[in-house]
Order: sequence, then structure tokens, then C-alpha cells
Amino acid sequence: MNGAGNNSVTHLVISEEEQGQRLDNFLVRRCKGVPKSHLYRILRSGEVRVNSRRVDATYRLLAGDSLRIPPMRVAERPQNDIDEAAKARVDLPVIYEDDALLVIDKPEGIAVHGGSGVSFGVIEALRRQRPQAKFLELAHRLDRETSGVLLVGKKRLALTALHDMFREHGAGADKRYLVLVKGRWMNNTQHVKQPLYKFLTEGGERRVMVREDGKASHTVFRLLARWPEMSLLEAQLKTGRTHQIRVHLSHLGFPILGDEKYGDFALNRKLKPEGLKRMALHAWRIAFRHPLTAAPLECVAPLPDGLRDYIAAVDARQGREFAADTLQDMLDIR
Repeated sequence: MNGAGNNSVTHLVISEEEQGQRLDNFLVRRCKGVPKSHLYRILRSGEVRVNSRRVDATYRLLAGDSLRIPPMRVAERPQNDIDEAAKARVDLPVIYEDDALLVIDKPEGIAVHGGSGVSFGVIEALRRQRPQAKFLELAHRLDRETSGVLLVGKKRLALTALHDMFREHGAGADKRYLVLVKGRWMNNTQHVKQPLYKFLTEGGERRVMVREDGKASHTVFRLLARWPEMSLLEAQLKTGRTHQIRVHLSHLGFPILGDEKYGDFALNRKLKPEGLKRMALHAWRIAFRHPLTAAPLECVAPLPDGLRDYIAAVDARQGREFAADTLQDMLDIR
């Protein structure tokens, strides 16, 4: 099935890479441009058959299943903003790659996927740049404003294993971030276990706040460096809640520099002319076991030059009050 559509019945055999998907989700991915309402109508009517039988939309596909898809007209996809933007965003540095997964160093300012007013994202760019790839799916997410380590599954079995790993949190992947915050952080190590509650603003934007009826959340912060008016921390995620690091720090009174949702907005405006033009949050390291071989892996994304240069400028103006023994080694990683 291509951009011009298909006026005849399509017969497919499900591969090992495609197994495990719900039938409706498979059709949504396969039949791009066809309204979901139409896809569900042909599912209900029995026009889609698996092994010559009617099945429910929630049926999980198996390798070797024979799938019949009726004729459907798909609108021709123009050369649009997604394609143009994806071609322009060619610099997605690869940290690690094998047959099962891909690890990239995501730049700040680019969403991990299109949607919600964003025309394209990392996954669309990767698919555009690798048209021969049969399977590319995000294993987890980073906020648009956050840079750093991002995992992408190249096989469905690997993706499923990575999803299971991230659900285990502390027992699965060890995810570490570097973050610059407002204020003088004093504790060398601090565990924060404040429950987080998701809600929508009146304008329909997703937000998170600390609230007793929220979901259990746990972040470990370690002090790496301190200046008179800011601190550099390492944040280790023990749970993976939406905006977890950002909200925990804001709640404690140490908002992330440059955070336009939970930060100090007046301070952010002041910092831009001084050289900080982004949110100072970077996913710098992840340690985990390979999803298929169980071999230990560690992937590191160096601190971006913009944040490194800003730290150097603050050093020149103020001088450090404190620096951990590991600080220079972390900043020197290339």
C-alpha cells in the first residue's frame, strides 16, 4: 500500500518483526492517510481477515498470520513540512547501533515524534533518513527541550524488551541526567520521593504537580558543582514519570535554568543574553542490559557545547564554591 492507494485486495504475511502488534494498531501504521474511523468500520464489518477468519480489532498478530486488507483509497502525500524538516535535521549523532537497537544523542529543541502542533520529530527524521529500515520505534521519550541519550528499537522483540526494562526502572535501566538549577544546593546526595499528579491547564496543555494523590515518584540528586547563584546536579531516575526531574526540582525551590514550564521565568529572560538559551537538562548516561543478548551496555552523550560554554562563563564570572571529584571527568567526556 503506497501513497496513491490500493484499488485491489492486499494479502500480507506477518513477519517476526511485526508480530505482537494489535491488529488495529498495525493497520493504522500500515494504512497511512486512511481515517481511523474507516479502518475500524472495515474491521467491524469483517472485511479484514486473518487466516481467512474474522477477528477482533484487539487481536495480537502472530508471525506467519495471513492478513487480507480490502481495497482502500489513500490520499497522495505531498512533499510537506515533515519531509523537508526531516531532511534538514540530518545531524542525529549515533552513540551505539547493532541489529536490534539504535542509540542517538538527541539535540535539544527537537521533539521525539510529531504531533500536538509539532510537524515532525526524531523518529520521523530517522525513518526519512533510513528508508530501507523495516522497523524503527521509540523505546522511551525525552522532552523536546531535553537533549541526550535516546533509545530506538530496530526489532519488535528488542523494543518489547526495552519497554519492559523501562517499566522496571531501578531494576532495569540506570538513567542519569545533568542539570543546572537556580540556587545553592547543599546536600551531596538527596532522595526525593514526592508523588506526581498529571493534569491539563485551561488551555489544554499537559502539566504535572506534586500532590498527595499523585503517582509514586523517586529521583536521586547528587551535587556535582556549586556557584553563588546556581548548582550543577546529577539526577538519577528511579521512576519514570512525566516531567519528573523538572517538577521535583521546582517543588524544592531549585527550578531548572531555562525551564519555560516550571522554571523562574524572570530569571530565564535574564540568562538568555548571558548565553543560556535552552533548558539546562541533558540525558547524559544510560546503563542497561542489551534487550536480546543481556550483555551490559553503557551509552554516554557528552554535555552539549552550549551548556559547557555557559558553565565556563559562570566559572569566569563567579568561581566555583564546590566541585565533586568526578566533575571534570564528566565534563571532559567526548
